[in-house]
Amino acid sequence: MTATFVMGLGAQVAWLALKLVGPVLIAGLVVGVVIGILQAATQIQEQTLAFVPKLAVMILVLLALGPWMITILTDFAAHILGHLNAFIQ
Repeated sequence: MTATFVMGLGAQVAWLALKLVGPVLIAGLVVGVVIGILQAATQIQEQTLAFVPKLAVMILVLLALGPWMITILTDFAAHILGHLNAFIQ
């Protein structure tokens, strides 16, 4: 294994991680901004008002995109395991 190969594999793993957690984090961010604007407009400063909706939306996104995420992750793992001999040499 060369340094270039390891760096390339690390870049693939980083891109995969961003691709998998991106939709969940973006949904949480959007809900957090909307709740923050509503809290600022109404001057209600309750912490659970921001936390519970973000958590609920992130869980819904995970449930909706879970099969896609698992497919992407298993395809990557199958690719890595399928080319294991090339990685070792």
